[in-house]
Amino acid sequence: MSKPNLPSSADEWDEINFPRPEVQEFDRVVERAISRRGFLGGALAFGSGAAVMGTAFLKGSTAMAQQTSRFAFEQLAPQTDGAVHVPQGYSWKTLVRWGDALFSDAPEFDPVQGVPTEGSDRVFGENTDGMELFNVGGREILVINSEYTNNDINLPSEQDGLPTSAGDVLRLQNLQGVSVIEIAEGEDGWSVVVDSPFNRRITHNTPMMIDGPAAGHDLLKTQADPTGTQSLGTFNNCGSGRTPWGTYLTCEENFNGYFGSTAGLPEDATLAAGYKRYGINESGFNYNYHQFDARFDVSQNPNEPHRAGYIVEIDPTDPTSTPVKRTALGRFKHENAATVLAPDGRVVVYMGDDERGEFMYKWLSRDVYVPGGDTSTLLSEGQLYVAKFNDDLTGEWVALTPASTGMEPAEIAIFTRTAASAVGATTMDRPEWIAVNPTAVEAYCCLTNNSRRGATNDDGSIRSNAGGDPMTVNAPNSRATNDYGQILRWRPHGDNHAATTFEWDLYVMAGNPTVHAEGPYAGTRNINEGNLFNSPDGMVIDSTGLIWIQTDGDDSNEGDFAGMGNNQMLAGDPVTGEIRRFLTGPKGSEVTGLCWSSDRRTMFVGIQHPDAPFPDGDGSLPRSAIVAVKRDDNALVG
Repeated sequence: MSKPNLPSSADEWDEINFPRPEVQEFDRVVERAISRRGFLGGALAFGSGAAVMGTAFLKGSTAMAQQTSRFAFEQLAPQTDGAVHVPQGYSWKTLVRWGDALFSDAPEFDPVQGVPTEGSDRVFGENTDGMELFNVGGREILVINSEYTNNDINLPSEQDGLPTSAGDVLRLQNLQGVSVIEIAEGEDGWSVVVDSPFNRRITHNTPMMIDGPAAGHDLLKTQADPTGTQSLGTFNNCGSGRTPWGTYLTCEENFNGYFGSTAGLPEDATLAAGYKRYGINESGFNYNYHQFDARFDVSQNPNEPHRAGYIVEIDPTDPTSTPVKRTALGRFKHENAATVLAPDGRVVVYMGDDERGEFMYKWLSRDVYVPGGDTSTLLSEGQLYVAKFNDDLTGEWVALTPASTGMEPAEIAIFTRTAASAVGATTMDRPEWIAVNPTAVEAYCCLTNNSRRGATNDDGSIRSNAGGDPMTVNAPNSRATNDYGQILRWRPHGDNHAATTFEWDLYVMAGNPTVHAEGPYAGTRNINEGNLFNSPDGMVIDSTGLIWIQTDGDDSNEGDFAGMGNNQMLAGDPVTGEIRRFLTGPKGSEVTGLCWSSDRRTMFVGIQHPDAPFPDGDGSLPRSAIVAVKRDDNALVG
């Protein structure tokens, strides 16, 4: 059985299955973008100046020259090999790899064949992503997403990565989802506490509760669940978050690729429009679930896709608890969930929809958080907003209500993208991780890239997102054919994250001044030959206010990306604007997921989809992993 060519990313898959006409007249579009934002006039100079940085950063050259750096490490040079590298004075060890046992009855990992189907839900999952650490009664509990599987290394080689049986599908389903593991530090470093009562695997078949305005709606009802309030599994778990009350938030991103059809797509207009908006077609991502598991065959269960694409709340302290899908926070390709309390105690959750031309969202709870009190309504009763950015560096959060969208609350929860389009939200360059600064009332969003920004169709119109919203060059996304990405920053008015208005600027625009001597693709002042990177993706701000930036971009080291090395993790100072490279991943990998031990003497970092032979050496399958980074003097890491 032949297998179609696999796309390298979800964006590429969308382009293949939902194509728009080819790009034309890039030069004209770029020229308009530059003149429109004043780049040539000096107000927003690149390479030798600053871009949309606000008055604090426009003075940044003097500040960076005069202030002593807060970084406790010397910058690491770019690397291009198959190992992890950290600065002098630091070291790293592998904590856990795909296929490592969480329970003593788990199968042993085969370095050539990987993990068998039997017991595949008893090992650490593949392709680690977002993670958080919880201290429960003095025990360290690490909760980690497994975003997807590399089918070529999980299935027999003669199948060319395509599942051919229900057993193949089950194996893939078991290796994705979430791993809850207890870890402990001993004389030889950190390791998994095998058979800990906290250890747990949450997979594509784990029972879930459905909560919020979509629960019980007809569009969520299926043959297996006529109530529309219970489902199985959480999918494509990308970024993460944590609540003030100690629960874990896992975020469903490219869920659409798990669904397909054995007998065409539904003709119902509502279903068809929703499928197109969210990228659901007959073939999926070649997981082939729909051939062997009717739940994923939309010709038999057309509502099943409506039960995915949410933020799921998990209690890491209770392995018997049922995860809850929080539909009030919207259905889209969630990257992560950044939670913060407003001054009055209400809960704010910032979220990005990781697809080209999609939007940024905010949730504000109706009720206040009271430590030790009832938290059951905090992620189900409140208001969902979407962001609008203005050219004058202001913005607003627009409430998604029946009055503003013409949709009922359940429809807003299920078709959130459609609701956001209805109120004219600002199309963004793939909004990924959002982080809230604990030392200042501000938040940041990684806008990873958007090669379609400002591109034109054959008829001269600007290319659009899946909902028809034109991806014109706009204020926060001010470069056409943006392959480098940028990090957006905003400060809510009144120093209150519950406010519906804000001011914004850009912390950094990635670029390459060694290739582009000047202009928007050189990057902002804080980009130089020593700290080149592209495609900021993951982001965490530590307790001191330093920004840790993780990348998932082009590691070819050719052309526009010359000198950037492998994907990496950098540290940034939001006060001075300085950015330094701290860690590089092995060739082929994405660096994603970051948290610290409770004493902050160990940093845990995720390495996703590395090329062989990482981390076990020649002859073994490449394995995604969590690595533990420490200072050699055992001081605080950072």
